[in-house]
Amino acid sequence: MGKEIMRLGISCLVAVGSNQEWLHNNSLIVLTEMLNNLKSIYVNVTSISRFYKTPAFPAGAGPDFVNAALVIRTTLPHDELLDLFHRVEHDMGRVREQRWGQRTIDIDLISYGDQVVPDVETQTRWMELPLAEQMITAPDQPIVPHPRLQDRAFVLGPLMDIAPQWRHPVLGRTVAEIYAATPQNLKDEVKPL
Repeated sequence: MGKEIMRLGISCLVAVGSNQEWLHNNSLIVLTEMLNNLKSIYVNVTSISRFYKTPAFPAGAGPDFVNAALVIRTTLPHDELLDLFHRVEHDMGRVREQRWGQRTIDIDLISYGDQVVPDVETQTRWMELPLAEQMITAPDQPIVPHPRLQDRAFVLGPLMDIAPQWRHPVLGRTVAEIYAATPQNLKDEVKPL
């Protein structure tokens, strides 16, 4: 089994977004360029959602985003995959000045197969963290699946295009089930381009 995983890689869900120009390119072009920069011998992009226009989160945090979701296969361990994402973000002008601030590119690891990293207890604690605390506190270790994916229509909407049957290993619900329970006003903010 281990050799098969290494040969084929592990399937991951990734959310990407941009709400800031880079090298005079708008966010749609930035995301397209990010896809070119992300592809490597370690990452194979197998599915891409439509592109969506979404309001910045939290409200008032900047211009609207262009968001999408990807299914990738990778042979990298999750920590090395996150390092690759951070290198691509840095190379594309991302500056981490403010939590949830404007950014040229944002690449979030939503899932890494069906693994829970580091453990269910830590995952649950971060999922249940009140919004006010989320805005000022960042984890000091990777938390996978992404601890707030179930709260974000701008992630769930694109995921509906490419992975509606992916089942959250902690919540036990599929993307389609989580999306169906999302308030309609939040779903209405996610507009295909």
